[in-house]
Amino acid sequence: MTSTVLLDIPVPSARIGLGATLRHSLALARRNLIKLRNDPEQLLDAILMPLVITLIFVWVFGGAIGKGSADYQRFLIPGIMVQIVTFAARSTGIGLSFDFSNGLMDRFRTLPIARSAVLTGHILADMCRMLLGLMVMFLFSLIMGFRVETDLLSALGALALLMLYGMGFCWVSAFVGLAIRNPETVQSIGFLWTLPLQFGSSMFVDPATMPTWLRVFSEINPTTSIVDASRALLTGGSATIPVLHSLAWTGALVLVFAPLSIIRYRRRAR
Repeated sequence: MTSTVLLDIPVPSARIGLGATLRHSLALARRNLIKLRNDPEQLLDAILMPLVITLIFVWVFGGAIGKGSADYQRFLIPGIMVQIVTFAARSTGIGLSFDFSNGLMDRFRTLPIARSAVLTGHILADMCRMLLGLMVMFLFSLIMGFRVETDLLSALGALALLMLYGMGFCWVSAFVGLAIRNPETVQSIGFLWTLPLQFGSSMFVDPATMPTWLRVFSEINPTTSIVDASRALLTGGSATIPVLHSLAWTGALVLVFAPLSIIRYRRRAR
């Protein structure tokens, strides 16, 4: 005589409302932040590395690249803030890749949660990392002597623009992490695809000093738009055009890579 044991495994509902999806996303974001608290080394790329790069460029290269370290600092700090959100966004793809490789996604498939909550949970957690990195960088830059030369509203606008741009990059990173199955490869590719966007922009030097072919790339580079917009909002200058370009680029990144990431996630999570 045989007996049958029924496993009480919850099956995800076919339809989950917007409110429930939001709750699931926040719960998974909290899970990712708790994991970050237990492994603070994950903050190194979002906080420590930009601080080290700032010191190197200001005190070592500032006199040669700019008119002096103080003047170059004024030029560089907004660019470093863009670098912070770029670094933090890379973690989205890396985290998703590790979740698939260690079997966590198999557990998520048995839970009655919205599938999109896994993606948005990672992105919300990484946006918290961005915000923390920006706050630390801003305090550090004040100690170094950097000052906001506009007003509070413009400074808050720069922060909001940086966070929006970081969200757009998170979707790009999510797609990379879902398209490549090996977590170590995702880490390497995540570094490679952001490198030309940073150095081929106005982040560290004036594009006018670049060769013609690189200057053309810099002009169409979304990083140049966000750097110029942040620089204008923090230190003065015409901000309208670079802000509009930055918003357009952010919208384009989300419109293209959010659907691609969702499609790729559904295929891998079957």
